[in-house]
Amino acid sequence: MAKILVVEDDVNLIFTLSEFLGSENHVVEVVKDGEEAVSRLSYFQYDLVVLDWNLPSTSVSGLDVLRQYRARGGKIPVLLLTGRSTISEKEVGLDSGADDYLTKPFHLKELAARIRALLRRPADTLPSNTLKVQNIELDPVSKKVTVNGARIHLLPRDYSLLEFFMRHPDQVFSNEALLERVWHSESEATAEALRSSLKRIRSKIMDVDCKLIENIPKVGYRLKSNAGD
Repeated sequence: MAKILVVEDDVNLIFTLSEFLGSENHVVEVVKDGEEAVSRLSYFQYDLVVLDWNLPSTSVSGLDVLRQYRARGGKIPVLLLTGRSTISEKEVGLDSGADDYLTKPFHLKELAARIRALLRRPADTLPSNTLKVQNIELDPVSKKVTVNGARIHLLPRDYSLLEFFMRHPDQVFSNEALLERVWHSESEATAEALRSSLKRIRSKIMDVDCKLIENIPKVGYRLKSNAGD
């Protein structure tokens, strides 16, 4: 199983890719424009990116997303999707940092094979900076989370929320900010969904008195980096 970010604006293709990759036991997150892709790649870790070159004209292009990501030191595999098929265009895509290139239209079995090949890359070529806050450790590459050295298992959305908090310790975020960053515009992005996710996380990390993930009345939530604060 891999955590895959799909950057694509074609609604039909988004549905097809989400259904197919989900059936391959991957965790799939979708964004529809380049600006959102840049933001998501800045805050979260993925195992692979499936990136459309031709994004909406109001956004940065897929190629811009790729170049910015590589310029920041991003190392995970990127599979570029495009209708461009000339040798010179493929050269531009690969030279910009793509690990592989798939021309539309394509067969889903070929996509799956290319993804498997990219995911076989040695683990030491991927970023592995473990996040540590108090007694919690989170490895963005393996998705392993431990509390006092013991591994815990989180639902994908709960994992993303905890990862976001651990990347921004001691910062207070409103409900709206957390929903926008972690849930984005999905239909289940509600205050109740956030509260339920926080409740599950707290039970897993043994934060029964809510002193680690702190509720700031009428403001929002923060993850405290120091138990004494």
